Amino acid sequence: MQQALLEVHNLTKIFPGIRALDDVHLSLRSGEVHALIGENGAGKSTLVKILTGVYIPTSGTLTFEGKELSFKNAIDAQQAGIVAIHQEASMFPELSVTENIFMGHHLRSPKTHTLDWKTMTEQTRALLKRMQLDIDPDTLVKNLSVAKRHMVEITKALSLDAKLVIMDEPTSALTNREVEDLFRIVRTLKEQGKAILFISHKFDEIFTICDYYTVFRDGQYIGEGLVGESNEDQIIQMMIGRSISQLYPEHQSKSGKQILKVENLCQLGAFKNISFTLHEGEILGLFGLVGAGRSEVVRTLFGIDKASSGTMYLEDKPFSPKSAEDSMHRGIALVPEDRQKQGLVLKLSLTHNISLPMLKFLSWKGMVTRRKQEKTYVENHGNQMEIKAAGYYVDAETLSGGNQQKVVLAKWIGTNPKILILDEPTKGIDVATKAAVHQFVCEMAEKGVAVILISSELPEILGMSDRILVMHEGYQTAILDAKQASAETVMRSAIATIPMEARHA
Repeated sequence: MQQALLEVHNLTKIFPGIRALDDVHLSLRSGEVHALIGENGAGKSTLVKILTGVYIPTSGTLTFEGKELSFKNAIDAQQAGIVAIHQEASMFPELSVTENIFMGHHLRSPKTHTLDWKTMTEQTRALLKRMQLDIDPDTLVKNLSVAKRHMVEITKALSLDAKLVIMDEPTSALTNREVEDLFRIVRTLKEQGKAILFISHKFDEIFTICDYYTVFRDGQYIGEGLVGESNEDQIIQMMIGRSISQLYPEHQSKSGKQILKVENLCQLGAFKNISFTLHEGEILGLFGLVGAGRSEVVRTLFGIDKASSGTMYLEDKPFSPKSAEDSMHRGIALVPEDRQKQGLVLKLSLTHNISLPMLKFLSWKGMVTRRKQEKTYVENHGNQMEIKAAGYYVDAETLSGGNQQKVVLAKWIGTNPKILILDEPTKGIDVATKAAVHQFVCEMAEKGVAVILISSELPEILGMSDRILVMHEGYQTAILDAKQASAETVMRSAIATIPMEARHA
């Protein structure tokens, strides 16, 4: 067998409280398209950042072209011959194609030492021709389609003489025709002996373009194999093959009266025709892969974004929130995915963060006057969440990620919400805190609160939900009874191909 271009051995990356990669392995050969597969949070992005010099591994080794390497930064990786093309094209839109391709490695005239734009333009034109791309080197990148921007990034990789090209969800914003063009270029790179690490959630793409695959799960290496000798069922089982029977607290669904009804809700460019009901005491799981539109839907429910069409009813009355404050007053609470930027004011104390939603009741003319009530409120709800801190006077930024999440949850308990929306509530927190969050969610449901739970962890969705709404690329593909649903049925719905008639409905 051909010697590997890249070998990853026993690679581990630990962040405070999080083991993002745990003793993983990967072997990649020249002239091979290798799929790296896994759920959100499997460790794929962490590995990519290590391979491109953004992160330094905690332990383990990288061998590239038979030499053990350690990248201190992205330039080291680039000079070694490793280039990444990310989901969002990282180009300078106001600069030309030539300027973007030679950014960071400009050519200079040997006589005058000034920038040699003539040679760079000629080389860009030759590279574009080699890639069979009809693009003028002088065109500003902002005037190119998303697909062509990706093509320019691949061309830049060729200008750097990249030996390994990493493509991270490269087709997420492309049309079917543009995907075909991208695959043509991938095949060209393969014929030129380049190695391609291809990251995608789309199985039709993996089986079309990839030769080999490796599966990660929860930051661990699970297995690998030839794509041609595997099938979708086998790979899905490797992705999600965990027992969920003992990981989540038992809760009895006490679904009460309908509290929310959503009919054909749309937001232009984000999601289309979302319809569901929500009942008191119910936990409705919302699942989908990257770009599914889950967060956009709940942002609309909470009044942050406006729906372009569709109707909502809250307690059988028409509901169209004017703002997040309007939704809060109507009994809706949202714990956002990004707790540090959207859920907390990091420079403020825990007291000020937890009492934030109640300022209207604790203050007069913008000044908190009811200090005693505030202290009681904060201690009651902070203690309920078992926040570990030196005191409620410390700033939120001093806490661990798990305790910061507990502060966000404590903030909403006292508002007595009728509907609690949780967007990735256990993302980036340790196992013990996850268990505490799960228990909190079940307790809220048992008190009659209706819960919408977004999670990228399929076992969490299956273990916590009463029903599961599945989305793919902005479309609703299924609503499943969690008791009858399996990991395979949910994942199939999450990667379902959307019929063209549905897209244009």
